[in-house]
Amino acid sequence: MGESLDRIRCDCNVIHEDTVNKVKALMPDEESLYDLAELFKVFGDTTRIKILWALTESEMCVCDLAFLLNMTQSAISHQLRLLKQSRLVKNRKEGKVVFYSLDDGHIEKIFKQGMIHVKEQG
Repeated sequence: MGESLDRIRCDCNVIHEDTVNKVKALMPDEESLYDLAELFKVFGDTTRIKILWALTESEMCVCDLAFLLNMTQSAISHQLRLLKQSRLVKNRKEGKVVFYSLDDGHIEKIFKQGMIHVKEQG
């Protein structure tokens, strides 16, 4: 991060055509890359991260999440709506209570890999 731009600039005049063509062939389409960027934006909020972390441990209702995170049910519901729209969480109803959980195993893997990366940095 402290490097000057001169140190990280590529001074080569040769384009490594084989490498560029190989990577270009493997590059996902624009729409997929856009969707991936949007997914990672959802992870860019501490409250949503706390909710996701809690849901990696257990399914929970809005009341439990609100109590755990010391937030209003309205604030939790708002974040859960965003997480559900992004297909990161799902819900199931039991009587009048709605329980939330991670949408699938991929979400937990993404989350746990991110935590491993963060802990390696520290």
